[in-house]
Formats: sequence, C-alpha cells, structure tokens
Amino acid sequence: MSKDSKARRKAQVFSFFPTGEYYFARGLRYFNRRDLHKAKKYIERAHELEAGEPMIVCQLAIIYTELGDYEYSNELLQSILGGLDPYMTECHYFMANNYAHLGMFKEAYLHAGMYLDKEEDGEFSEDAEELIDLIELEMDELGETLDLLEDEDGLLSRQEKAREQLETGNFAQAIISLNEIVEEYPDSWSTYNNLALAHFYLGKTDEAFKVLDELLAKNPGNMHALCNMLVFHFYQRDAKKVAEYTSILEKIQPMAHEHRFKLAATFAMTGQYELAYKGLRLLQKKGFEPDSTFYYWLADSAYHLGYDEIARQAWKKLIAFNPEKEGMEPWNDKKEISGFEDHFPSIIKRLKSDLPEERLFGIFLTMQSKHKKKILSHDSFKKIGSFSEMDGSYAAWAEAPKKNQPAENILFTHKVADLLFRQYRPINLTEAGLFLLWFSVSLEAAKSGAVMKNPEAMAASISYTWHKLRNEEVTQKETAEKYGVSAATLRKYLGIMDEWLS
Repeated sequence: MSKDSKARRKAQVFSFFPTGEYYFARGLRYFNRRDLHKAKKYIERAHELEAGEPMIVCQLAIIYTELGDYEYSNELLQSILGGLDPYMTECHYFMANNYAHLGMFKEAYLHAGMYLDKEEDGEFSEDAEELIDLIELEMDELGETLDLLEDEDGLLSRQEKAREQLETGNFAQAIISLNEIVEEYPDSWSTYNNLALAHFYLGKTDEAFKVLDELLAKNPGNMHALCNMLVFHFYQRDAKKVAEYTSILEKIQPMAHEHRFKLAATFAMTGQYELAYKGLRLLQKKGFEPDSTFYYWLADSAYHLGYDEIARQAWKKLIAFNPEKEGMEPWNDKKEISGFEDHFPSIIKRLKSDLPEERLFGIFLTMQSKHKKKILSHDSFKKIGSFSEMDGSYAAWAEAPKKNQPAENILFTHKVADLLFRQYRPINLTEAGLFLLWFSVSLEAAKSGAVMKNPEAMAASISYTWHKLRNEEVTQKETAEKYGVSAATLRKYLGIMDEWLS
C-alpha cells in the first residue's frame, strides 16, 4: 500500500463526524437491549444535532416514560404536537399512557380518545381501546364517572393551584396542598421541589432539605432538586456545600432548553457568573426564545464579568419586555428595591383569588403600589366587591378614601397592616407570609364580632407570632418596644389571637 493510500485512509478517519442519524441508531440499539441510560445518552445527542426531527423527540419521550419521568415525557410529546409534527397522532396514545401512570384518568381518557378519533385502525388502536376500558373500570371502582370528574381533581390543575399559592406568598396553604399531591402522586417530582420551596420561604430550612433529600433518594440526579440544593445552601451561606453542588451541576448537560436555562439562572443567582454566562450565551446560539428573565440573568452575569456592552444590550432587550424595570440595572447603585407592592401581575392575581385573606392583601398592596391608578381601573378590582361585604368596603375605601368611610373592622385591619408595612418593606416572598397571617387573623376576628382597639398591640402580636413560626429568635420585650406597647399588653393580645385561631 502506498503512502498516498495510507494518507487518504487517515484523512477519512479524522473527517468522520457522527450525525444525528448515527446517534439515533446507536440509541435504538441500546434501547432494544433495555439499557435505558445509554439509550437516553445517545438519543439526547441525536436530538442536539437534529433538534427539529420529531422521530428523535418521540423516541426520547418513550425512553423517559420507561425511566418513570412521565411528566417530562409528556412535555416532549406536546412539543411534537405543538409544532414539530402535529400529524404524529401516536403521540396522543403515548401521552394517554403517561397520564394513566400519573393517575390523571380524565387526561388519559381524553388523549386515548383523540388517538382513536384520528387513527381508528392505527398501530396502537387496540392498546388505546384497552386503556380506555381500564380507565373506565378504575373509575367505577372509585365510584366516579368520567363525566363527573372535574378538572381540578387532576394533577396539573392541582399543581397549578399550589403554584399560585406559592407565588402569592401563601406558603402555609401551599404546603398543605403540595403534601396532599405528594401523598396521592408519589412520583410527581416537581411537586416535591415546590414543597421544598414552600418550607424554605417559610423559614423551615430543615424541612426544606428533608424534602429534597427524599426526592433525590427516589429520583437521583433530579436537576431541579440539585439546583434548589445549591440555592438553599447559598442563602444559608454554607460555602462548602455551595462548592459541592456547583461541582455536581456544572457537569450536567441537559438536553431541553428549559432545563439549560434553569441551570444557568441558578448559577447566576448563586454568583457563579462564568458558568451562568457560558450557559446563557450557548442557549442564544441554539435558538432559545428569550424572555425578560433570560435577559435579566444575561445582563447580570455579563456585568459582573466585565462585559459591559453585552450587559447593556441585554438590559435594553429586557426593557422591551418589561419597561417597569428601567432604572433597576445591576450597575445602577441607586436602583430602588421593590416587592409585591409594585408587582402588577401579582396584585391582580391576589385580587382574583378564591381565598379572602389573599384578596384583602391584594387591596392593601394596591393602596401601596405605584401602579395604583392602573389597578383601580382593572376589571379584577372592579369585580372584587362581589366576593364579600368586607372586600367591597375595603375596595371602596381604597378607590376613594375621602368619599367612602370604611367599617371600623376594615379601618383597624388596614392600620395593623400599615404598621407591619413600616417594619417589613418591601414585601417579598418571605414577608408576604406575615401579611397573609394578619389578614387571616382579621377575618377570624370579624367572624367572632370582636371589637379591636389597639392596632400597635395587634401588630406586635402578629410580628412576634410570625417570627416564632419561622423558628427565629425574638423576645416579647423587644417586639413590644418596637411597636410602642408594654410586654403585658403584647401577652394579652397574643392570648386573644390564640382564641381566634383555635
């Protein structure tokens, strides 16, 4: 063999670049051998190379089903039906199967029916019919019918309700809701993560870590749990643990863009700016559709690394999404720190809540907000009086304080909230729990017909109780002094409050 021939052979070796098809074929080979982890590795690589190929995404979804991650499998299948190939009808059957595993029988029934509507004699038609029969049998055993199965009984709607409670700062209620979901759906990994967040926001850090430990024991490598671990240890100022979890997470290379963004945002949040910047810039190159949050973290990480021009360009794009952020640039030392009182969507969500304490909180936030005029003209504010007499009286006073005189209990309720606001502002996630505690107490007081006359003492008792619930060191003496009342008066009001809440 000549030297030229050898050179050509060598050139051929070095010019070989595996394609998405190559990795897909290898992944299928491992899948057929039931080596799911290797199959996942190769199919994910195929997807990175050919992100728009629906067959690759579908196979990846099937692997996630086999691995027990039914929720993420459905996310992938939905991405196919939502754009990659709306005519890939078998995705409906696969989604039905996933929903059945999650115990979401209504959703499973609907998607199995959708598959049969489109593919009466399809490859999975017999399987879909059997699945429908099993679902009907399951519902009969539960004493329910599919026609009467309400949306809110499904996992997705219950998770959404719990997320709203979490976002609006109603952490105690969120914990109750999330615990109920975990009990019924022990494989709902996202619920564990939200439960850990609720405990952490309420100051119950031991409980938060306990939930994450349980999740990672059941679902090792859960990226969201690892991200939460890093964030929690960062806020606990545990440098050793921060380094440990950063080291774990920087080795993870997620396939989904949303997971890549979660990872990058976590790094930015915990001061790992180089890792954050690298991840965010890579997402841009891969065609990720950015939103205001993406540009916030890009601007923040770029600024801290000295890439001033990129930081300013990112912030300019953020302002296009959210003009209210103008003046709050990471490099602006004079930026104002604002909380829920200046977060328009959060206030509107509270005003529409089914929970009376959240609606009262929403009205109070409206009165403090720089968006007050805009909120007062919103349909949600105009309709709030239809909930209850207390809502109506408080809302009318907020809208026209000189014209509408509130009831005594409303005036007292607002005075206490105002005293708390002077001590705890801005109102962020943690502080929201304090105000929701107070509005819950004020509702119980109204039911009992109690006449309240000392707002300072009541504010002190609420403040003291809230700190105790969070296991924070606080004395009755220092709390009483902060609000200008005696320790004896504080003890008296603590007793009254216990009666209302018992």
